[in-house]
This record gives sequence, C-alpha cells and structure tokens, in this order.
Amino acid sequence: MWIAIDTVSGDLGPEPIVNGALMAVKEFDARVILVGDRQLLSKLISGHKNIASPSNIRIENSDSVVQMSDQPAKAVRAKPHSSIMVCSKLVKNNEAIGLFSPGNTGATMAASLLVLGRLPGVKRPAVITPLPRNGSGATVLLDAGANVDCKAEYLVQFAIMGEIYSREILGILHPAIGLLSNGEEDNKGNELTQNVFKALKKLPVYFVGNVEGRDLFGFGKPVDVVVCDGFIGNIAIKTIEGTAKAIFNTLKRNIEASPLAKTGALFLKPTLQAVKGQMDHSNYGGAPLLGVNGIVLIGHGSSNAWAVRNAIKTTLDFARHEINRHIIENIKQFT
Repeated sequence: MWIAIDTVSGDLGPEPIVNGALMAVKEFDARVILVGDRQLLSKLISGHKNIASPSNIRIENSDSVVQMSDQPAKAVRAKPHSSIMVCSKLVKNNEAIGLFSPGNTGATMAASLLVLGRLPGVKRPAVITPLPRNGSGATVLLDAGANVDCKAEYLVQFAIMGEIYSREILGILHPAIGLLSNGEEDNKGNELTQNVFKALKKLPVYFVGNVEGRDLFGFGKPVDVVVCDGFIGNIAIKTIEGTAKAIFNTLKRNIEASPLAKTGALFLKPTLQAVKGQMDHSNYGGAPLLGVNGIVLIGHGSSNAWAVRNAIKTTLDFARHEINRHIIENIKQFT
C-alpha cells in the first residue's frame, strides 16, 4: 500500500518529512511516494545510508506549493501541479491509498473534495482530532474545522463517523458519544444542538448526552467522541493549544526565576517530560479528514519526523480496518 507524502508544504521544510517517511519504511515496511522537488528529495534520500527497502520509495515532482496565505479553493485550482494536488491525484488514480500533508489545512480539504469527492451518502467531511485524556487514552473531537456552518444532519453523521474511528482505530469497544454544549442538561444548547440531541437519541449508539469543555479531557462525564460544528471545534482546539503553551511557558519562566525551583525541577524532569510527551500532537501524526473518498491526514504545520512516522502508521491502520467501508455502510443504514 503506497502513501503519498506532501514534503514541501510544512513549516520545517522537506527534511523532517523525508526522515519520518523513511522511519515508517523501515519500521512498518510502508511504501511512500514523496511529492516535491525531485532533485532535492533525491539528495535527501541519498544522505540516508542502509535504507531498509529502497524499492518502497518513489518520488513524484511538483512544481508549486499552496502557501498558508493563499485562498484554498482558488489556489488548488490555480496550481494544478502543486504538491497537495499531486498527492490527491495519486490517491484518485489508485496509485496511493492515502495522503499526508502538513500544509494549508483548507487547501488539503479543498483538494480532497475537488479531486477525491465525498464517500457515498456523506453530506460533509469532518476533521477528527484526538485529545489526550486524563489518565490514558484519547478523546476524539469532530468537526475540528472543516465546516463552519452546519445542519443537524451533518453532526449526526459526524457522530457516526467518530464512533467508527474510535472503535476501529483506538480500540474502544463501545465508544461513548457526547454533544458539545454549554451545559450537561438535556435542554441546554442552541437550536442546532437541541435538534442534534434529539436525533442522536434515536441512533443505536452509546449517546451520553450533552457534554461540556472540561469533559474533553476526562475530568467530567466519561466520553470518547465529542461532536460539534467546525466553528466551535476549531475554536476549542486553538484554545486548548494556546492554554497548554501558556501553562508550560509560565511554569518554565517561574522555574528559571528561582534557584530553589530549578533544583526541584531537576527531580521533576522525568515527570515533566512525560506530561509534555502526553500533550505532544506529533504522537498522533495528524488529523484524519473523515468522509472523503480516500484516506487523508492533515498534519500540523510544524510536523517533525516522529509526527510523519505516526501519520503513516495511522494511514495504514485506517486502510487495514477499512474505515471508509464502515462509514459507507453505517451512513446508509442510519441516516
């Protein structure tokens, strides 16, 4: 199974992307198609000695990149040979089972919809993002930004897709599904969430009702899948990222300001590193775009080699568990 990797759209350049792809080739016997500047990619690959399976690596040239400042829908049409468009066409032509890109999120979604289209019956695709949970495991939130304006039927489908992902990829036998709202009571929320609440009550899934922001990390009602529209979801994700960064920066600043705290921090270093690792987005690789006719993982702009390695692993798991087949069957049956 070949996987197309956009090597040139990330903030850190192609080197960490290539390094991560080669890690996956060695560890998982993955097959990767590196998309970008052919000459540069050849040079980066040649710098690696003892590549386990050189036959598992291909290079596809692209002549442009969709920049973060570009308007996504216009850019993917104006740049048909950009790295994300080349990746999407490789999946469309069945030369790759899926793609990973650490570039412009909107462009990845636009290219996926333009080239791959939606799965049969899916109204809107959704970005699903894992969040580290108190204790162990992860809670997944969707939609994390693909759809700003939603109808109730979209969120119902998000719940179905999220339940499948949590069960098949995260191994949760009966995922608990919650609807993100401004209170746990059944009558809370706006008109959209109230309509979604009524619809989810009728589905044969383990729906635990409304959940609040604190429940995302396992500090309240136990929940595995949290559903919301992309407007709320994206704000929630960005707020979480900013809060985590602020806490760690404040902690670091206060430790550095006190000799006594510095001494104590030496003893706490393994614990602090473990906490940081648990919060590290690179452990999850990327955020899958569920509902498109292919496997699409959207990486963080600062994706390092470890993130790319994990994204490729997730893509392989996605394919082996036939997530898209499960989505098609369940969407047809329950919506």
